[in-house]
Amino acid sequence: MSDMDDERRPSPEAMLKLAQAEEAEAKRGKLKIFLGYAAGVGKTYAMLQAARERRHEGRDVVAAYVESHGRPETDALLEGLEILPAARIEYQGVMLPELDIDGVLARRPQLALVDELAHTNAPGSRHEKRWQDVEELLAAGIDVFTTVNVQHFESLNDVVAQITGIAVRETVPDRLLDLAAEIRLVDIPPEDLLQRLREGKVYVPEQAAFAAEKFFRAGNLIALRELSLRRAAVRVDEEMRAYMEARAIPGPWPAAERLLVSISGSPFSERLIRTTRRLADELKAPWFTVYVETPGNGRHEQENRKRVWKDLRLAESLGAQVATVTATSVAEALIDYARRHNVTRIVVGKPAKPRWREFLRLPLVDRIIRLSGAIDVHVVSYEPAEAGKGPVLPVRRGPISFSGYLASLALVVAASLACLLLRPFLAPTNMVMIYLLAVVLAALRLGLKPAILTAFLGVLAFDFFFIPPHLTFAVADTQYLITFVALFTVGVVISTLVSTVRERAEAVREREEQTASLYYLSRDLAAAADIETLVAAVIRNIGETLFARAAVLLPEGDRLRVAAASKGLKPDVKEMAVADWAFRNRQTAGQGTETLASAGFLYLPLQTSGSVLGVLGVRLKNDADYRSTQVRRMLDAFTSQTAMALERVQLSRQAEQAQILQARENLERALLNSISHDLRTPLVAITGALDTLRDKVHTLADESRLELLDTAWEEAERLNRFVGNLLDMTRLESGAIKLKRELSDVQDLIGCALAALERRIGERGIDVRLAPDLPLVRIDMVLMTQVLVNLLDNALKYSPPDSGVEITARVDGGRLRIEMADRGPGIPEQDLKRVFDKFYRIAVPEGAQGTGLGLSICKGIVEAHGGSIRAENRTGGGLRVIVTLPLAGGAKEGVSHGP
Repeated sequence: MSDMDDERRPSPEAMLKLAQAEEAEAKRGKLKIFLGYAAGVGKTYAMLQAARERRHEGRDVVAAYVESHGRPETDALLEGLEILPAARIEYQGVMLPELDIDGVLARRPQLALVDELAHTNAPGSRHEKRWQDVEELLAAGIDVFTTVNVQHFESLNDVVAQITGIAVRETVPDRLLDLAAEIRLVDIPPEDLLQRLREGKVYVPEQAAFAAEKFFRAGNLIALRELSLRRAAVRVDEEMRAYMEARAIPGPWPAAERLLVSISGSPFSERLIRTTRRLADELKAPWFTVYVETPGNGRHEQENRKRVWKDLRLAESLGAQVATVTATSVAEALIDYARRHNVTRIVVGKPAKPRWREFLRLPLVDRIIRLSGAIDVHVVSYEPAEAGKGPVLPVRRGPISFSGYLASLALVVAASLACLLLRPFLAPTNMVMIYLLAVVLAALRLGLKPAILTAFLGVLAFDFFFIPPHLTFAVADTQYLITFVALFTVGVVISTLVSTVRERAEAVREREEQTASLYYLSRDLAAAADIETLVAAVIRNIGETLFARAAVLLPEGDRLRVAAASKGLKPDVKEMAVADWAFRNRQTAGQGTETLASAGFLYLPLQTSGSVLGVLGVRLKNDADYRSTQVRRMLDAFTSQTAMALERVQLSRQAEQAQILQARENLERALLNSISHDLRTPLVAITGALDTLRDKVHTLADESRLELLDTAWEEAERLNRFVGNLLDMTRLESGAIKLKRELSDVQDLIGCALAALERRIGERGIDVRLAPDLPLVRIDMVLMTQVLVNLLDNALKYSPPDSGVEITARVDGGRLRIEMADRGPGIPEQDLKRVFDKFYRIAVPEGAQGTGLGLSICKGIVEAHGGSIRAENRTGGGLRVIVTLPLAGGAKEGVSHGP
């Protein structure tokens, strides 16, 4: 393969990007936007024509919401299309038609027509804006055709206002243009549009005259047309660049640009954001929006957080990556963020403060420029008329508190009195130290501005009281002027340094509180072993950290249930519906958001990389906290930690279920193996004996017939014992065994067991040793006989045919002790405690078979009598099984007793 072919091969990154885009598009519906520059250009008409073509191609098309405005040609195109009924929402006594999003989702067409993308829904609708309805339809996998004019896009809002003199209130995020699979520009010359307006094809005559005077002017239409053409051209250029990149088509590739804009909550921040968006579009560059929160402006942030939140959301809707940074210096934080993110240009606003304040503190723009290095800085100016629309200061100032300044005056008075008392002992220059001490105290206790005032008043007091001529501000010795300047300068420096240290200490304290809150939450979540404990820990930590009420909702079937909630908190039907929407759409909803904002709670999905595990509903103490970046960061951290903990518990539960299933499978496999052998062997023997008797009954000798009958009888007994063991084990595990206790003789008990196995014992020697004067014991004679039968059967089975079995009984420590001993191979030490488990079998001599149930049944019966059973190896070889029973007849708690 040639080098030329290698160069033309798409890069792995481009192929991965294309694959990811195709995968994302496969899950979502496709959006097609019919873009125009004004009402009447024919957007709805073009959309309906395209929809009819799709319908003729066999696609399922419905008109979800289409505004024909009474135009006959538009109504004609609607004929033959399925029109979904509009939702009726009452507002101030008027029924308003709106898009019925639930009806569309229930109908689930392949393609839905939704007119007027920038429309604001009536209060009480699920979403505030219609473009949010469209996003939900796309997320559900439904394709959408929609219409919009270029002046409704956020980034062009202020430009359109400057061109037309009319501020457009209904706006659409620019990211919808980026998400659209196709954009169709609907365009006609402005002259034709004005002619349509005069003919009444756009508005009714009264509205047409007003529109022609205010908006539909030739200059406005030409400018708006240019904007729409440029915006469509940008989209076409993006598509061409993506096509070239995916197919490795050679072409010029400019150096990548990255932009950053800083906001402060100023009324001019929106202009900065939109300017940066337009600049980013022109440069085809990603851009960032950063808010720097300094510890010293806590009150500033508290008063202005709503505006900051609004600006951040605006930037995010325009396609920016937003971030909030905590630092002591705004300029240093911006430059550091820019360098870490390879930003090439920073956009800032022109200083709006009075010039005289620049002598006290260098403007932010100058500080950024001095630190910027190779980063370009763009300064955006404001129109004089625009500057007059709002306050110059970024925030509304509250009433000034004079307590700090009065305290600084009191410190100067106290320092002056101290100097008067020490005047006979100190030179005037040494008294400066006392005033500096007052400045330090003011900086520590009162803040920066009162400390500077203390330094200034200290200089005046020192001159007035202690520098000749006294009680005047005149200075006889000009050398004291240096002392005054030094006193004031040192005082200001000390005040600034102390104030900076306080701010940094406050920032460290806040971070420590956040870290401690997350630590306590992580600790509680790590210790939680089940869902109930976990959600209770989440509710408790949210209440202690944010002083908020919360509820955790987890899925149960097709609906959500309240797994845990703050005391007295119970979400109603409306709140549960909002939570369900947040769960199904994996988006934040409710209070403080633009989706279902009328809800009383903020609902955050508990989402991991794989799925959504539930919803966290939070009701904060103050409504302003919903827009606090600090609170939202804490809530995001809480939700991510909770989601991971829920996933851990669920995975642990699944692992436990898998272990149980594995144990069950092993048990079923052991039972199947036992049954397949221990049922089949006796049945084969019985069938063979009966078959021989049936075919050769007249030719067999009497001795052979009796031998075959004995064989069949023994195998039938063996089969009967096996089935009985299975039934007994089932009864033991279900607790269905009822003991019928009666006073019984131990000798009779052993005799019954020997009689039951008389045929099996044959010529084997059984040595029975009973202690004299054994007392009667209260036992279930039938069940205890079965115990001894099983033990004796094992002893006979696993011991040599020429060896005997020893049975002893005596009283030991107030309990009856029965031992069954043989001279077989015994049991390995590691298996002594396990031989009483179900289906547990060890290697046995050839010809010895068993199911592993006999000893397990013995253990269950003995323990039901309140006794115990154990096995041990004998000295010299063999096994001894020891059964102990209470002489008083006590039984294990929970076992039913007979009479």
